Amino acid sequence: MVNPIPQPTILSFNPAVRTLMGPGPSDVHPRILAAMARPTIGHLDPQFVDMMDEMKLLLQYAFQTRNALTIPVSAPGSAGMETCFVNLLEPGDKVVVCQNGVFGGRMKENVERCGALPIMVEDAWGEPADPEKLEDALKSHPGVKAVAFVHAETSTGARSDVQQLVEIARRYDCLTIVDAVTSLGGIPLKVDEWQVDAIYSGTQKCLSCTPGLSPVSFSERAVARIKARKAKVQSWFLDLNLVMGYWGASTKRAYHHTAPINALYGLHEALVMLQEEGLEAAWARHHRHHLALRAGVEALGLRFVVKEAYRLPQLNAVTVPDGVDEAEVRRRLLREFNLEIGAGLGSLAGKVWRIGLMGHASTPKNVLFCLAALEKVLSDLKAPIARGVALGAAGTVLAAG
Repeated sequence: MVNPIPQPTILSFNPAVRTLMGPGPSDVHPRILAAMARPTIGHLDPQFVDMMDEMKLLLQYAFQTRNALTIPVSAPGSAGMETCFVNLLEPGDKVVVCQNGVFGGRMKENVERCGALPIMVEDAWGEPADPEKLEDALKSHPGVKAVAFVHAETSTGARSDVQQLVEIARRYDCLTIVDAVTSLGGIPLKVDEWQVDAIYSGTQKCLSCTPGLSPVSFSERAVARIKARKAKVQSWFLDLNLVMGYWGASTKRAYHHTAPINALYGLHEALVMLQEEGLEAAWARHHRHHLALRAGVEALGLRFVVKEAYRLPQLNAVTVPDGVDEAEVRRRLLREFNLEIGAGLGSLAGKVWRIGLMGHASTPKNVLFCLAALEKVLSDLKAPIARGVALGAAGTVLAAG
């Protein structure tokens, strides 16, 4: 006789209430959580189709584009990245990839998996992608089909100049693929004005939504490249030639997959909130709270990895003081304050903390809370910091508006 599988006794999961100030996910606004609890309807229901049309308009506003193919991919930002690469690249294509952190490396991986040939342009972690290096690479490698780079490198907190990099790529007749996972809604991003061809983002950063969806947008040039492919897209699920039948302009949508309905309710609400605040106001809020955090961090005696001119306001990489166990600091912040900040990745692992000020988490209250908690833990660990001055420094900036 086969022994029966024991029935587990497991209760409902109720997580602790955390303050999320790491590299993502960020705190989800209560309005978004409430929206996700609304009644589920069918993914081909006329009401849902109407909401899909609104979603495209809201995403066009967020991306600052009129691109018709502007949609949320039904998977997280990594799938948005893959959507761009598998649809635009074919085997043998040459692609320049600018890498200045972890996520440029993931772009390289996508190029290789498409059977294309990556040409790497590398910069130090914490530095922006160098336009001169890009131009040199394009001069040295005729026939490049695309240029790929990260706008806001989440592993370091560095911002690259999208407009300048795209301008160079277009001079060599290259399509551009841009990672905007951490930038959308947090810093200026103007897809049409900057003439970006393909761009992808995530919902869990500056949009304050839950993880699991990836907004993408494709220019007419990019769509023409997709339609003119010689080889089938290697991914059935991410093949935009098929997905466009579901997210297209017609009210008669072709079934492709069962969309994550309630997750899309949440993104719709997040984008409505962004519209209510206004893009420029959202960008200014993130910048203002970064300045307050910077004042407090520097008053403690800590240093930033990235120079101010290239620093992301929504993702701050702060150097760990000598002799401090950075993991122990994060453990104590989580255990004693229910506060999450992030560790370093790659070559910065063990050397930095990544402090996020994204979306709903970018508030004066969170800036002061994070500084107070960090000072308390570092003081307990006898770290070489200045005590009793961080909150005052940040408060002065916040009071100045």
